[in-house]
Amino acid sequence: MGLVVQKFGGTSVANVEKIKNVAQKAIREKEAGNDVIVVLSAMAGETNRLIDLAQSAAENPDEREYDSLISTGEQVTISLLSIVLNAMGYRARSFLGFQVKILTDKAYKKARISMIDTDVIAHELKKGSIVVVAGFQGVDEENNITTLGRGGSDTSAVALAAALNAERCDIFTDVDGVYTTDPNICSRARRLDRVSYDEMLEMAMTGAKVLQPRSVEMAKKYDVPVYVKSTFSDEGGTLVTKEDAEMEREVLSGVTYDRDQAKITVVHIPDKPGIAATLFTPLSERNISVDMIIQNVSLQGYTDLTFTVSKKDMKEAQKIVEATAREIGAKKVEVDDDVAKVSVIGVGMISHPGVAAKMFKTLADEGINIQMISTSEIKISCVIQRKYTELAVMVLHDAFHLERKS
Repeated sequence: MGLVVQKFGGTSVANVEKIKNVAQKAIREKEAGNDVIVVLSAMAGETNRLIDLAQSAAENPDEREYDSLISTGEQVTISLLSIVLNAMGYRARSFLGFQVKILTDKAYKKARISMIDTDVIAHELKKGSIVVVAGFQGVDEENNITTLGRGGSDTSAVALAAALNAERCDIFTDVDGVYTTDPNICSRARRLDRVSYDEMLEMAMTGAKVLQPRSVEMAKKYDVPVYVKSTFSDEGGTLVTKEDAEMEREVLSGVTYDRDQAKITVVHIPDKPGIAATLFTPLSERNISVDMIIQNVSLQGYTDLTFTVSKKDMKEAQKIVEATAREIGAKKVEVDDDVAKVSVIGVGMISHPGVAAKMFKTLADEGINIQMISTSEIKISCVIQRKYTELAVMVLHDAFHLERKS
């Protein structure tokens, strides 16, 4: 007997009929002799509805109360699933984040898990229960409800799998695995049978919506095998696991894109030690992540600095940066949200030179101007005009022949 953690997203629990389908998948694992923990998101669209309610009540809702509000959607789904399972003759018990207890830091909207008390869950598993846990939420040391950020149920599931030494963590969604790119944009996209933690992390961080980046980080840290599957089909699936020799044969694993990007440029900054720290520290203190950063060559003691943030953080970041720019004597701050990030990813890039040149030439041949470039060992990202996003994805997918399996 092993322990399996199953996570189901909002589309998988959109109504009672779909929740009954989820129950069948949990029962199947139980009947196979496994202990089962099910982690659920809120019903599709429910978290957005709650966010809209909060923002209709106040332009800048109190963050503690905001998290308390938007965490309520999961209570509905975990209770309904437990009701269904009990009615079908299988003991089930539902738990909210504070009942487990999933302890987090105090960063409302983006809290990070620091510890999980496994006693309650272990006790229920010994009784033969299917344990149903609310994803996306936790509680801080002062018993304030916190949320883990959009897609946080993935992180909840992997964290529980790690804390309880689960055999694997199955992430059920509305797609049947991880693809070489978005099949809605490129019909030649191919499903990957397996992908390394590092590749999946880069994909998630550069726009792939299949898994939350923090869940992949945690899976890698604790060596939790993650299987991405479809809720609505038993076919397909992608295993996210350790890198192996078979993976290394592929130069690239995928092309990703992210339209949730905004570019901020601070113009004519005094070129002195400590200026960059002065700019970015206030952003860090507000938990605003900065992605790509470019600093121009200093001319006559001044320089320009450009960086990207998530579009949802743009307005707050702009206010913070404008205040800092006045303090340090910069000329002005320019903001552009008409951009997107396109990336190519693959562990094979390490041993295959020429990937960057091929990417840049492919974009240039289509008249797509590159505004910013960022690289790692297994990733190259370019910021381009938003209107060219789909074209860039298709031509790059074709240029690297990702429709073919090595």
